[in-house]
Amino acid sequence: MGVSFDNIDGVIWFDGKLVPWKEANVHVLTHGLHYASCVFEGERAYGGKVFRSTAHSERLKASANILDFEIPWSIAEIDAAKQLVIDSNGLPNAYLRPIAWRGSEMMGVSAPNNTIHLAIAAWTWPSYFDPAARLKGIRIDLAEYRRPDPRTIPALAKASGLYMICTISKHKAERKGYADAMMLDWEGRVAECTGANIFFVRDGKLHTPIADCFLPGITRATVIELAQRRGIEVVERRIMPEELDGFTECFITGSAAEVTPVAEIEQWKFTPGAISEQLMRDYAAEVRPKGKQAAA
Repeated sequence: MGVSFDNIDGVIWFDGKLVPWKEANVHVLTHGLHYASCVFEGERAYGGKVFRSTAHSERLKASANILDFEIPWSIAEIDAAKQLVIDSNGLPNAYLRPIAWRGSEMMGVSAPNNTIHLAIAAWTWPSYFDPAARLKGIRIDLAEYRRPDPRTIPALAKASGLYMICTISKHKAERKGYADAMMLDWEGRVAECTGANIFFVRDGKLHTPIADCFLPGITRATVIELAQRRGIEVVERRIMPEELDGFTECFITGSAAEVTPVAEIEQWKFTPGAISEQLMRDYAAEVRPKGKQAAA
């Protein structure tokens, strides 16, 4: 398992200042822990720059607003804090985790006056999936839990509570030998994986579910833009599981997963092909800081 995440050497930005990693702690009676009043981001730095940093900071602030609290730092201040974290830790290529939560002044469902905290950590985290497995395509299970009706949850916030069913689903999938699980929505349509959005290929076109009951990822948006630059049509629509037989390729996207081809979703089989491989290469080029990009 490696070093426990509470025992890493380095510094974490915590409420406006850098603190030693092992001292970045919260009290057990913290509202964010008990009632999931907590939002976060997952980001990557490449070559010393955080990829689409401002877009992530904007989404963090928006997620907090959806959960009825305001993060008391501006988007520019959050961007600067992220850069400070990777610079101070000497991590030009890193995964970043900004996280904001309600503190411990009140313990109960209602806690409108609790202090809002913000922390930003960074660490070395290679691609979410094994590089060799990525090239041949990962295997994905079909999750038991479904993405709920957006009338019942704040579906468009990147909120910690929404990941409870993701953890359960991924654990079950891994115990069965899969790398991840695909979730349907409350009406039985294809939604996303436990921490990544999903795309399919048919007749040279990309098909991806409409993101209205799950988070429309920043990596997802980047890949759509990259596909359009290549002249690849992108169709955002409702996708039913029985349609999966008609797709030839499949891949998932996310800050952690980047662009990862899929070979199998339960009984459905796919062959990582030209479009998946092209978008993997294009994404790898896109995330490099300007001046370091190779020709496409």
